[in-house]
Order: sequence, then structure tokens, then C-alpha cells
Amino acid sequence: MHIIDILQLVLFLAIILGLAKPLGIHLYQVLDPKRKTLLDLVFKPIEKLIYRCCKINPLEEQHWTDYLSCIMGFSFVSFLFTSALIALQHYLPLNPQKFPAPSWDLNFNTSMSFLTNTNWQNYGGESTMSYFSQMAALAVQNFASAAVGIAAAATLVRGMARKEAKTVGNFWTDIVRISLYILLPLSMIAAILFMSQGVPQNFNAYTQVETLETGAIQTIVQGPIASQEAIKILGTNGGGFTNVNSAHPFENPTPISNFLQIVSIFLISSALIYYFGRAVGDTKHAWYILGALLTVFVAGLVLCVDQEYKGNPEWAHYGLTGGNWEGKEQRFGIFNSALYACTTTVTSCGAVNCMHDSLTPIGGFITLLNMQLSETIIGGVGAGLYSILLFIFLAIFIAGLIVGRTPEYLGKKIETYDIKMTMLANLSYVLIVLVFVSWAAMSEWGLKGLGNSGPHGFSEILYAFSSCGANNGSAFAGLSGNTVPYNMSMLIAMFLGRFAFMAPVIALAGSLAQKKIHPKNAGSFPVSSFVFLSLLIGVILLLGALNFLPVLTLGPIIEEFFMLKGTLFP
Repeated sequence: MHIIDILQLVLFLAIILGLAKPLGIHLYQVLDPKRKTLLDLVFKPIEKLIYRCCKINPLEEQHWTDYLSCIMGFSFVSFLFTSALIALQHYLPLNPQKFPAPSWDLNFNTSMSFLTNTNWQNYGGESTMSYFSQMAALAVQNFASAAVGIAAAATLVRGMARKEAKTVGNFWTDIVRISLYILLPLSMIAAILFMSQGVPQNFNAYTQVETLETGAIQTIVQGPIASQEAIKILGTNGGGFTNVNSAHPFENPTPISNFLQIVSIFLISSALIYYFGRAVGDTKHAWYILGALLTVFVAGLVLCVDQEYKGNPEWAHYGLTGGNWEGKEQRFGIFNSALYACTTTVTSCGAVNCMHDSLTPIGGFITLLNMQLSETIIGGVGAGLYSILLFIFLAIFIAGLIVGRTPEYLGKKIETYDIKMTMLANLSYVLIVLVFVSWAAMSEWGLKGLGNSGPHGFSEILYAFSSCGANNGSAFAGLSGNTVPYNMSMLIAMFLGRFAFMAPVIALAGSLAQKKIHPKNAGSFPVSSFVFLSLLIGVILLLGALNFLPVLTLGPIIEEFFMLKGTLFP
């Protein structure tokens, strides 16, 4: 890494750590409807109007089963709403390019993708979706899916903070307040900043211009891009307005906009960790959690950057030096491409500013492993926090087994039911990835979509289902997934990746809320210590290695050995 790369990384980490506390305090206020916030003067009247129109009692809390039922019902209606708008886009306004409705399987895949905060796209946004579909269907789901993820995380935090309680909050109150007080104001600020850097925000038809090549015509995309870009990044959604996502100069015009996007991807997820510490009364513990996660993130980033700077040794035979520039934007360079790739895959964002298919084998290995750690390293908005807490429960459980004591975390005893729910959530993701990858790799429909042969082709399949199961949405960019088998198998993977993971989390929240809080004593595990930090990092990496190292060996790891030997695959 060059000195300018190190300075940028230090600045990035400093901003994230500096904003985690003030935004975390704001989250703490927003997620408790009895507390006042700095934005009450603006949004409180709107919040009350929504409650009145929807007949919601914001202070009436729900049992975890009712909370989960509301999530599932809301998600079902959202799926129908989004599918209907996309299917009818050729009849609806704001379609200056006269785009027809996409096929039924692509429609369902896209609707499930945005509903689950995945934003996997088997289509090119600027050549498929009308402005109305981009805004009323997809951008709305970007807000809703992010709000649902944060709400689910809030139930687990309340479960840890409360004692002998039967409720975990009110779902309708949570998503209203999260949308109004967090996602909407942050998105407005981000959209203005992006517009200042040159991101378009209009409803104009696409512009046709004649290029320097005589008679050649180029189509220049227009549209409400800045508003979509803001919530795409802040909500760790990742769905691009254009096909090449944030590698497009209209979605990500400058190094400043690129840096703003990278910071925005981590912003809410890191603040949620501080919110957790504030809610349970141990902010020092929250800083240790954030420190452990950033340590793992930086380690993966350094390895990825190192490999991209080294590039393919075969190129040296042709006089090509300077690292791996394939698939990268000259505006951003190798370091910013690797930083973006690692940032978007340790969260559930999925936005890209370079083509991950063109990364070196080890660079691709890092992005794959980031997703396969189940959104544990920072993670998506909401989903990241509850994934992190599940790994902490496992770490505490293992520590308890080692010393022969009943596992206890922040005064709550971690019992059999709690570990069952924790393992059910974690194993669901592993099964989703391995089952669907095996099915696709052995099927004619799976192999037909490959853009490469050999281990890199296998990595394309592995990346696709790792991304869908983790609700990440980024792609290796070599897989042609717009077929009925891929659209439907990915739809199932995205659905299970979201709700088979979320349901045990909310059940666990209900269990924890009912428990007593025991005071700390000499036998309590020190959760604000280097021992805890080391244990958490060890559990994260160990479980990731045990679950996915064999299948990673068949893809990027063996590809690295082939590359060093000089064997390349078409």
C-alpha cells in the first residue's frame, strides 16, 4: 500500500469512529418512542399523522410472535406491491424510454431482491426499468427493507436491555420512526452531496448525441439518479440505477463522491453498534466490538489491496506492470476499487465501483469470504448488528464451556433455547449457499450461465448464491443469471437468507427479554477486554473457515495456484 492509500484508510476509519457515537445516540433516541429527538420539530407532526391515518398506537408493544407476524405480513404486501408496479410500468407514467414490462420471472426475482435488501439485479437498470419503477417500486423498497432490518435488530437489543419483559417493541412504530428520523434525512443530505458532485437528478428522456466517430450515436442516460443513489448506499441496498452501478460516471462521478459512498455504506451499521452499547449501558463494550470488526475488515482489505497491486505474474511476460487494472475505473485506481469492494461485501450493500469478476483470485476470495461470514464484519443496516450479536453469543458460549460455567452475557444467561436459535440462524445461511451452489454446479441450467470455465466459473456460481443468501447483491459480473432457473433459485435463496435468519433472531429477542439481569461478579466474562476481542475475532474467522473453506478451495484458492503456475482459463 502506498502512503496516500494508508492516509485515506486512516481518514476513513477516523470518520466512521467519529460519527458512530453521535449517530448511535440519535438511533437510541429514535428507537425509543418515549424519547425526544433533534428532529421532532420537523417530523413529529408527520409521525402523528401517520399513526392517526393507520390507527396505530405507538406505545402499544408486541410479543415477539406478533412482531414477526407483522414483518412477514408487511413483506408479503410489499412483494405484491412491487411486482404489480413493475408489471404495469408500460402503462404507468414517467417512462420516457417506453420500456416494456420485464418477464414474470425477472419481475419476481427483482421484487424479492429489493424486498430482502439484497438488490441483486439480473438486468441493466437503465435499459429495463422506467423512472416510475425505479422510484415508486425499487427506491421505496430500499427504504422499507432497510427499516425492517434495523427494526429486527432493535428487538434483539431490547431483549438484551430489558428484564422479565414480555414484549420487544412495536413494529409499525419502529419502521415509521426509522424511516422518518434516520433514513429520510440522511438520504436527503446524501442526495444533495451527490448532486453537488455531478450526479443527475431529473426526469428527462435519455439524450442522443453524435460522437467524434462520424455518424455514430451514443445514448446518455438521464433520470432521478441522485435520490436512488443516496438510499442505495445508506440503506446498504446496493441496487444500481445503471447496469455498471457505481462504476458509472453518473452514479459515482468523482473521487469525492466515491469516498462519500464508502463512508455512507458503513455509517448506519457502525452507529448501530454504539446504539447497542448505549441501550445495554456498556458503551465501552460497544467500542470493543467495533474495534474487533474493523480489525478483521482492515486485515482482509490489506490482503486484497496487496494482491491487486501485484496483479497476474503472467502479464510481466508481455511487459505489462503496475498491478491488476482489469475491470477498474481509472478515476478511482486500484486502492479505491479494492476498498470499495471490501466495504460493500462486509456489509449487505452490494454496490460496486469495479467488476469483482476481474479481481485477482485472492482478491475475489476476500470478497467471497466477507459475505460468507454472514454479514458479521460490520454488516448491513440492522442485519449486521444482529449477526454480530449471534456470533458474540457463540463466543460467550464457547468461553463458558472452556471454564465450566453457565454462559452469561451482560447479565443474561445464554441457555439451551438461545443457542438453538443462534445456531438455527447461522446454519440456515450455510445450507442455503452450499445446497444451491451444488445444485447449480451439477445442472445444465447452472453451467449455461457461466462466463468463464475452470475454477473461476465455479467461483461465479459460488459468488452468486453467497451474495443472494447473505442479501448482499453484488455479482462477479461474469454470470448470466437472467434465466427462469437462476431467477427462481436466487429468489428462494434471497427469501431464505432474509427470513430464515431473521425469524430465529426475533424469537431469541423474545427469550432474552423475559430473563432476569444478573449483576456482574468475579466470574463474569470480561466483555470489554483484549481477551474478548481476541475470542470474538477467533470465532468469526474459525466458523467462516470451517463452513466455507472446502468450497472456497474449489474456486479462488485453486485458481490462485493455477495462476502462479501460468495456467489460465478462457
